[in-house]
Amino acid sequence: MRLLKPLVWVLFLIGSMNGLAQKKTDKLLPYSKKTSEKLWKKIDSRPVPAWYQKAKFGIFIHWGPYSVPSWSPVGTYTEWYQKWLVSKSIFGNNNPDSKAIPNFQDNVYGTESSYYDFGRMFKAELYDPTSWAKLFKKAGAKYVILTSKHHDGFTLWPNKQAQDMRQVKWNAGETGAKKDLVAPYMEAMREAGLKAGLYYSLYEWYHPWYMESNPRFVTEHYHPQFKDLVNKYAPDMIFADGAWDHDDQFWRSGELLTWLYEESPCKDYVVINDRWFKGCRHKHGGYMTTEYEVKGLEIDKPWEENRGMGFSFGYNRAENIENYTSPKALVLMLCDLVSMGGNLLLNVGPKADGTIPVIMQERLLQIGQWLDLNGEAIYDTHKWKRSFQWSKGNKVFDNKNVSYVGGDYILKQTINPPKGMATKEVLFTAKGDDVYAIVPKWPGNNLHIKDLKVSKDTKITLLGYNGPLSFKKTKGGIVVDFPNYDPNGKLVDYAYVLKITKVK
Repeated sequence: MRLLKPLVWVLFLIGSMNGLAQKKTDKLLPYSKKTSEKLWKKIDSRPVPAWYQKAKFGIFIHWGPYSVPSWSPVGTYTEWYQKWLVSKSIFGNNNPDSKAIPNFQDNVYGTESSYYDFGRMFKAELYDPTSWAKLFKKAGAKYVILTSKHHDGFTLWPNKQAQDMRQVKWNAGETGAKKDLVAPYMEAMREAGLKAGLYYSLYEWYHPWYMESNPRFVTEHYHPQFKDLVNKYAPDMIFADGAWDHDDQFWRSGELLTWLYEESPCKDYVVINDRWFKGCRHKHGGYMTTEYEVKGLEIDKPWEENRGMGFSFGYNRAENIENYTSPKALVLMLCDLVSMGGNLLLNVGPKADGTIPVIMQERLLQIGQWLDLNGEAIYDTHKWKRSFQWSKGNKVFDNKNVSYVGGDYILKQTINPPKGMATKEVLFTAKGDDVYAIVPKWPGNNLHIKDLKVSKDTKITLLGYNGPLSFKKTKGGIVVDFPNYDPNGKLVDYAYVLKITKVK
């Protein structure tokens, strides 16, 4: 019964609306491949605002009706709950059972229940975006991105397009919380001095128009809904997603982004990503994105890795302590990405009531503690001539057997390598002619840094330790003398940072 009802009304609407849809789309202006390419050439020529490349660290927030069940097998995305439920399929790590979500739904919510029930159960009764902003500020983040609408189509703001072709109320203004959840978020982030961004899914799994690839989904749903979001909140960033099924002749995103850059209220400052049509990623847009990956992007464009602290973006009650990335790994991950010229967008998944799980709060504060002391090696830095210093051994990290690479990958690359594999002994960032050498583990009495030429004016300090360190030149490098380690000192042992000034 749960699956039959949506299917019946979808088929009915598809059949009854086809003729009208054709009349509507006949009036559209032509949007050829040539037109798309011309628009994207101009879009791609726009430089990404400098603040983004200086920021390095941001917070992602996945929050919506999927936060009510907040469950899926470990290694899968809980925010895909509706897809797993209706399709009776699933993908992710650990070979998950394809019927895990339907069985969970039946056992917990009953055989007559529906995913749409979670809209009215998503009440956000303890939502306090000001406390969120204070936490993110303490974590050292510079920007934040909230899911205004995920692939289930539920909007966190009052929006009439969210009701298109639906039998249920499907936005936070009309059900569940019964209030705008985006406006107070935008206000709180900006009052805290953080850039406030919004995630927006182009597609919706079970919208009737999308299911039949009807152009009305684009012209009467996606475009006007997107404009409504932008006109109301004028975000600093837009993280698009869910465009992989169709090329730009379907999405007409080049047309929409031309409006964004030329007419919208945030036209002079908005930052966009690279997920606007099939084949767009790593080629078109503002900054480029990776997701639960290991290797950085060797490109001239700014780029960003986005991932959760565990293996999901939405909060997953199935994840235990061993599934969460350690604070040391999160700090080293940030350093690793920045050394390659990237940013880290680290996700938190609030519960349905709006509270952020305590373990996520703790992880953010631990990152912030390290950044308080060592942030100058991260913020406003750029790639040096090389990102790492490798030890001897095999540099290849094999992640072929998993869909999403866990955060412990960086520990395997730095302090706990598999047998025969090399380690990243030092990670490098730079600012002007100063180089920061980030050391994953305490080296003992001294550290040999290869292929680094110092000048007569060079000074070396250990951030958090008073006074300069002595060093001597070697063939092609230097050996730095480390002080005796003081466990009661200011140092935070997730990673140690040498500041090396006046490098040639």
